Amino acid sequence: MSIQAFTARNSTLRASAATAPPTGQALRLEAVVKKYGTGVSAVMALRGIDLTLARGSFTAIMGPSGSGKSTFLHTAAGLDTPSSGSVRIGDTDISRMRANKLATFRRKHVGFVFQAYNLLPALTIEQNITLPLILAGSRVENAWLEHIIRSVGLSELRERRPAELSGGQQQRVAIARALITRPDAVFADEPTGALDSRTSRQVLDLLAQMTRELNQTVVMVTHDPVVASHADRVIFLADGAFVGYQDGATSQQIVDRMSSLGEW
Repeated sequence: MSIQAFTARNSTLRASAATAPPTGQALRLEAVVKKYGTGVSAVMALRGIDLTLARGSFTAIMGPSGSGKSTFLHTAAGLDTPSSGSVRIGDTDISRMRANKLATFRRKHVGFVFQAYNLLPALTIEQNITLPLILAGSRVENAWLEHIIRSVGLSELRERRPAELSGGQQQRVAIARALITRPDAVFADEPTGALDSRTSRQVLDLLAQMTRELNQTVVMVTHDPVVASHADRVIFLADGAFVGYQDGATSQQIVDRMSSLGEW
């Protein structure tokens, strides 16, 4: 699909999404530009990104090195501010929020899963999972906590410390921690980069399960076609712009598409 054809189709998708009820929208970027620096030395990391993701979707973001994947994730998740354009998480425009208000919003409405598990070693598994609620000053709902712990398969391990768990189990804790606040979207940055292939597949299956059973929205940045093939849709970036997408793609189909975009 050409860039022009994709842009035209994306415009149609945006037009239809605009008529959908707000509650069906987890993430929306409109004409998002991210530029670093000024003058002739300025770097355009994102070039007018338009994207709407429905609740309960599992989307992978791929592209060659320097395509803007990390900038996209940081901007969409509210970790960075767009130079122009708007970003909505749920029904809230976060584009021009003050830093302290944005930090509070992220704690309640955004989940993060990274390659490094970022668990606190002195806390139990259950305490690590509920930490975002404690920091936000929110009450722990025991029924929801039990459901999350059971869903990620940690019921028998809740009183252990992170050092007593395997890498895959620790990433399950990180996923549970990301879900505990019932976020509008979970952003995953290379979530299986530190895992072996078998454990990686289990974690990806868990993320897919969360989208189906909890109607959770997952946005995952990865460089690995096998990892991306677990997503419902793969969106491709090049030079800071969307250049195509594939639904239900196999890893080989993703490899073929990526091969046409340059070094990756």
